[in-house]
Amino acid sequence: MPLRRLAAEERLTTSFPLQTYAFEASPPTRERVEAFHQYLPYNKGNRTLVVEEGGETQAAASAIPMRQNLRGRVLPMAGVAGVATHPLARRQGHVRALMHQLLDEMRDEGHPLTALYPFRAGFYERFGYVGLPRARTVRFSPADLAPLLRAELPGEVTWERIGAGYAGFRSFTERCLRERHGFAIFPDYRAAGLRDRDDRWLVSARIGGATAGVLTYRIDDHGGELHGDDLLTADPYARALLLQFLARHVDQVERVSLQVAADELPELWLTDLALHVEARVTRPGSSAPMARLLSLDALAGLPAGSGRVRVELVDDRWLAGTHVLDGTTGRLELASGGSVPSATLTAAGLSALAFGVLDPAEVDVRGLGQVGPEAATELRRLFPRELPYLFAEF
Repeated sequence: MPLRRLAAEERLTTSFPLQTYAFEASPPTRERVEAFHQYLPYNKGNRTLVVEEGGETQAAASAIPMRQNLRGRVLPMAGVAGVATHPLARRQGHVRALMHQLLDEMRDEGHPLTALYPFRAGFYERFGYVGLPRARTVRFSPADLAPLLRAELPGEVTWERIGAGYAGFRSFTERCLRERHGFAIFPDYRAAGLRDRDDRWLVSARIGGATAGVLTYRIDDHGGELHGDDLLTADPYARALLLQFLARHVDQVERVSLQVAADELPELWLTDLALHVEARVTRPGSSAPMARLLSLDALAGLPAGSGRVRVELVDDRWLAGTHVLDGTTGRLELASGGSVPSATLTAAGLSALAFGVLDPAEVDVRGLGQVGPEAATELRRLFPRELPYLFAEF
């Protein structure tokens, strides 16, 4: 069946209804359908493709032009979202056709990275995607933060509605994008939805006159829970300032919940802090993100150790051929020639190494490549383990 790119207004009667059926309570209320118009501006720069038959949309998929940090380099990234199929048209290959065309177009337009939240991880692994860590949810009582109320900390906090403080929040996420491996942010037109909804409080930690940490949150009720979003901080002082602010809610809420990166260790924040840390992955429902390289251009110039290895890339539409990866200058280069250890990798295997989520031996065990001991040693030098933090959910 032919694939077609949608004009912006067409989403109201094509992709939006399919997405709502696939990912929300269904059938949608009249108010929800009317809200499609309000949601439309935050999709204006997306690329949405559909499969149609007899004038009816059979399947849809979108790509959001985002940016992501890969080992210190900020690169264009295609965030795949809204992949949905009509219930009578499922398991007919429509999503495969859409993904091929969508990623072809985004790669050709200069997006060497792509990420998504899968409905089934195994399905997208066949497209070369590999799993990334899911953010952890931390729950605790604000009473356990009492020692911080006596702490003398450098800096101060500001408190406001997100609508008023959005510019500062957005600026800090741009800083995180530059500094944090794996971090990704939406384009301005999509990110502005947080400002326009204005349904969060924003508390910011400022040290030396500069923002060093931010947290958006809402409170469900008196005696209930303070629901924090991602705790974003540049250093321990900023984190302590934000936790100190939360400690002042001891007589207002029973619990606090926050989202933290996988490499954060909340159990070490304070002595006698009782908490529950959870990374819940279910199918369907709550998935961990996945990502992949769409082009080897993403690797050129990355910081690298002194390894040198030949890799044969197999079974992939976008990455193929034999390449020598050379990090002897301290920056990764695509070289040629020489007698070096060799490995065979799928796109998911190479992506796992580039994003730092799997050891070369784990790539071998998982069936994402064939990596012998000598090649594994070189690949560890080239791609040291480093946990990415995607941040944006789409």
